[in-house]
Amino acid sequence: MKAFFEGFASLFVDFLFLPMDWLRELELTNWWLANILNWVFILICIGAMVYWTKQLNIFKKNNEDEDDTTAHSFLG
Repeated sequence: MKAFFEGFASLFVDFLFLPMDWLRELELTNWWLANILNWVFILICIGAMVYWTKQLNIFKKNNEDEDDTTAHSFLG
């Protein structure tokens, strides 16, 4: 049973965490390149927020949004 858990630990440490070790070493030389994935996610979130805001404005212009507090029975 001990060999099973050691093999499991070896799988993660020796193989699956290698990209994380590479990013950790890369951060010492180039912070921007090491965090490129974070910047991609930030840009995706900004794009989603802009799209969502535009859609909210479209519904507001068409008077299709319901902004009263009695929209749900538990609020009124």
